[in-house]
Amino acid sequence: MNKQEKAHYLIVELEKLYPEVPIPLSHYNSYTLLVAVLLSAQSTDKKVNEITPFLFERADNPYDMAELEVPEIKEIIKQIGLSNSKAKAIKSLSEKLIKEFDGEVPESFEALESLRGVGHKTASVVMSQAFGHPAFPVDTHIHRLMYRWGLTNGKNVEQTEKDAKRLFPKELWNKLHLQIIFYGREYSPARSLKADKDFITGIIGRKSELKKWGFDKE
Repeated sequence: MNKQEKAHYLIVELEKLYPEVPIPLSHYNSYTLLVAVLLSAQSTDKKVNEITPFLFERADNPYDMAELEVPEIKEIIKQIGLSNSKAKAIKSLSEKLIKEFDGEVPESFEALESLRGVGHKTASVVMSQAFGHPAFPVDTHIHRLMYRWGLTNGKNVEQTEKDAKRLFPKELWNKLHLQIIFYGREYSPARSLKADKDFITGIIGRKSELKKWGFDKE
């Protein structure tokens, strides 16, 4: 298969597996989504979802969050990696939202990425899932699988995002990136990959990956 044929196969098969794709991070508005995505960096969605109810009980909007001191925020999120820097970022972005955006999460990549602790991936999640703008956030699952499937050279997440946007129709980006994440977690983990379970890799995986994981190459 060429890349475009692989892309079409993925769209069809992932839609069969995941016709509905809830956002993995618990939230109830654009601000809580922004904070949850920031917290998820170098952590698991499961761990973030365990912590955020306690955080959002104290502050679920930038005004209340800005009233908390950094050590208070850090204490609540201490089980999450990089808790010190994340606590500082959450307080800082909350203050900036109040000062520059009337307490609202801005609906643009440029404005979102001006907030402390918010990179392109976090901004992409917020733009796609909070506001419905086409975006293709690339996390470690997507970066790994796009390489495993021979759809990108795997050099960096920026290139992976460009390749994904070129291969997949824009109207599918917001749903498809979640479908790929779900598939990676359920069928194609980074380690202990099973040839009898990961059927998509078995069909479209690059040769080096098939050999590495012992897939039937007939």
